[in-house]
Amino acid sequence: MSKTTTDATPERADGTPPERADDADLGAAGSQLSTAPREELPNLPSLGVIGWARWFWRQLTSMRVALLLLLLVSLGAIPGSLIPQSGTDATKVADFRKAHTLLSPVYDKLGLFHVYSSVWFAAIYILLFVSLIGCIVPRTWQFVGQLRGRPPGAPRRLTRLPAYTTWRTETEPEQVREVALALLKKRRFRAHLAGDAVAAEKGYLREIGNLAFHIALIVMLIAFAWGQLFKSEGNKLIVEGDGFSNTTTQYDDFKSGNLFTTDDLVPFSFTLDKFTGTYETNGPNRGTPRTYQAALTYSQGAYGKEQKRTVKVNEPLSIGDAKVYLTAHGYAPVITVRDGKGKVVYSDAVPLLPLDSNVTSTGVVKVLDGYKNAKGVSEQLGISAFFLPTYTKGSETASTFPALDNPVLNLTPYHGDLGVDSGIPQSVYQLDKSHVKEYKDAKGAQLRDNLKPGQTMKLPDGAGSITYEGTKEWANFQVVQQPGTDWALAGALTAIFGLAASLFIQRRRVWVRAVAGPDGVTVVEMAGLGRSESAKVPEELGDLAGILYDQDEKTTPEPEVVPAEGAEK
Repeated sequence: MSKTTTDATPERADGTPPERADDADLGAAGSQLSTAPREELPNLPSLGVIGWARWFWRQLTSMRVALLLLLLVSLGAIPGSLIPQSGTDATKVADFRKAHTLLSPVYDKLGLFHVYSSVWFAAIYILLFVSLIGCIVPRTWQFVGQLRGRPPGAPRRLTRLPAYTTWRTETEPEQVREVALALLKKRRFRAHLAGDAVAAEKGYLREIGNLAFHIALIVMLIAFAWGQLFKSEGNKLIVEGDGFSNTTTQYDDFKSGNLFTTDDLVPFSFTLDKFTGTYETNGPNRGTPRTYQAALTYSQGAYGKEQKRTVKVNEPLSIGDAKVYLTAHGYAPVITVRDGKGKVVYSDAVPLLPLDSNVTSTGVVKVLDGYKNAKGVSEQLGISAFFLPTYTKGSETASTFPALDNPVLNLTPYHGDLGVDSGIPQSVYQLDKSHVKEYKDAKGAQLRDNLKPGQTMKLPDGAGSITYEGTKEWANFQVVQQPGTDWALAGALTAIFGLAASLFIQRRRVWVRAVAGPDGVTVVEMAGLGRSESAKVPEELGDLAGILYDQDEKTTPEPEVVPAEGAEK
């Protein structure tokens, strides 16, 4: 084996020095290994309006500006996560305004109570969108041009490339080039004959992955924007045996995107047949739910066929674009109220709010119409309810287990004006006691009693009675419609695979030159060039050179890959 040597390269006919000519030649060999836009400094004295517009466009579509905009989007999302948002929880926003009278006007001017619909966040979002498109379109067009073209010819001095090897053989140069061309094509290189050398290139998936990553970001941006503008989200508490139809008036609370209309609601209805909850009875996890599911009967459309489905936590019911999630559970004691004449004026299951993990619950029963006291005077009844699913003697203030092992309902009745006709909104779980009176027992103390299922509390002076009939269970459902989630998922997966391809796939070029030496013996040179420094290029070149060497029976001793001139050893 011998390394080829050449005499000093003479000047070109145009007078270009040999060193500069070699640099230009080497630059041409490494050109178009990437479609990243080149940074060009503007000619400041002669920019003009068009020049400034062009300069601004180049800056907007540059990588550093895109990264800066991504950073700004991330920073802009921070106040949206820390500060209450009017589109998510208007009550928390109102509480924040009361608690921070100085900050609230500033936050209003900055749009921090509605970050994701504010002008400044939309501007960042749109600029990032434009930046990505402005970056992708020219790079895609350039890459298509590269795919339609051919790898550039071999540089004049292959010894200057990062990976290089050479050997001598008695085989004719044309035969060596034909064998090299077949070998490179077999290794999935795009190869062709270019003068006295074979030029080949491989690793186009790197640029495809890069473009796929950027396109996936655009898809994700569109999907997120689409989902926010057309989304809807509502909550509904349903007692066993009750039903729900997907209309805005049926929800306990409902919020939607700016472009959402009621016509976008998926038509369906369902009934909660039964809720089933079982819990660990022993060990450190005592009281932890084991089974937490709701049996539903649902139908889609006005005349859809009824179907059965069990909804569990993280296993929603999907109906069209809508998903029904099971989010909470509690108990609803069935209470019957009779007036002084024994007439039933109220009989219903009353959902109570859980206070702890053992479902100790509280709530209010409001009898607004139909009740008359012993004197025949119409009044309103308000009954404070405190419920313990598992009552244990000595622990009257909290349940000791979440299941209905020993249910006890504590009732405290009031009579008078509940204030529901004042025009001021009231919570169904709170009682306004400012215009009501307590009932007194025989000892003159406030009337209060613990009832078990089937027991009755008698109101004093023949004012009526309250009966605890039994207990039903309720479940809270969240109905979500958010279009674009499938596109967002597809974009995220594509972005991951595209980024992996752009990071781990090496785009590289290989040249094989075979020419007759001064003594008539063929000199074979092989060189490789990658977009960046990589140990894979010399390894791959050595592997190719070894195969090509073994296929030629007239070669001199085995070749070795040698470093380029001036390269580190």
